[in-house]
Amino acid sequence: MSASTLDVDGRSLKVSNLDKVLYPHDQTTKYDVIRYVLSVAEQLLAQLAHRPCTRKRWPNGVEADAFFEKNVPRGTPDWVRTVEVATPGSSTGRDSLVFPVIEHRADLVWLANLAALELHTPQWTVGPRGGIRDADRLVIDLDPGAPAGLEEAVRVGHLVRDRLEADGWTTVPVTSGSKGLHLYASRGRESSPDMLRDYAREIADELSGEHPDRVLSAMRRADRTGKVFLDWSQNVRAKTTVTPYSLRGRSRPWVAAPRTWDELDDPPAVRQILFSEMGHRLERYGDPMAALTTA
Repeated sequence: MSASTLDVDGRSLKVSNLDKVLYPHDQTTKYDVIRYVLSVAEQLLAQLAHRPCTRKRWPNGVEADAFFEKNVPRGTPDWVRTVEVATPGSSTGRDSLVFPVIEHRADLVWLANLAALELHTPQWTVGPRGGIRDADRLVIDLDPGAPAGLEEAVRVGHLVRDRLEADGWTTVPVTSGSKGLHLYASRGRESSPDMLRDYAREIADELSGEHPDRVLSAMRRADRTGKVFLDWSQNVRAKTTVTPYSLRGRSRPWVAAPRTWDELDDPPAVRQILFSEMGHRLERYGDPMAALTTA
C-alpha cells in the first residue's frame, strides 16, 4: 500500500507503507498495529493520560535496529499535546526535552505509523499547564533470572502484593510482554518519586531477607541466577516503564497485558499475551488497571 490519508475522529493524518511487515514471525504489518492500538484505545489512552511519552521505534521491523525517541520529531501534528520537561544529565546534552502527551486515538495512529511499537511513561504526571506533578502510582518490575521464569515472578509477585496491601495499596499485575511481571500499585494519593523509590527498595530488601533463595533486591546481574530481582528503581523521576497495553518490540507482538490475580492463580494462564488475544480479554476481564483509579 502506498501513502494514504486516514480520518480518525475528525483528524486527518498521512500514513504510509501499511503493508510493511513489522513482526516477521507472525507477518504482522503496520496496518495490523494500527488496528490493534485503535482496538485498545480507551484503555491505552487511560494509561498514557497526563504522562510524557518516550517511544521506542522499529522503522524496519523488530528484526532490525530500534531507537528510543523522547523529543517530538519533525512533522508532529499540531493537535498533539506537548510538554517541555527538564532533563538534567541527559545523554543529548540538553537541559530539557519536548515530549508528546498522548491524548487522542489519532495520536495513537500517528505513533503506530512511525513504528513506535513501545510506549514508555513515568509514574508521575503533568498538569494541564505542563507543571510536573508527583507520582500517582508505584511500580515494581519483577525480573526473573534464568532458570527462573514468569511462574517464579508471579509467585514472588504474590509476596509483593501481600506486603503492599498490608500498607493500604491496591495492586494490579501486568505481564510485561517480555519475560517478567510488572506490579502497579496505588493508594489514592500522590507521593514524591524519591519517596516511592525508597519505599519500594525497603520492601525489596525486606522480602529478599525473608526469602533469600527466591528474591533479590541488589542490582548485581551476577547474583540473579534462579532468583527474581525486584527492580525498585523504576519509580525515580528520570525512569520510565513500558505502558500497560503497549505492544513490545519482541519477536512476536506481545503486549504489556494487565491481568487479574485470580487469573494468574491458574498455572496455564501464567504466560505472556499476544495482541490478537486482547479483544477477548477486554470482553472477559474488563480493564484491570481501572482498579487503581478507584483506590
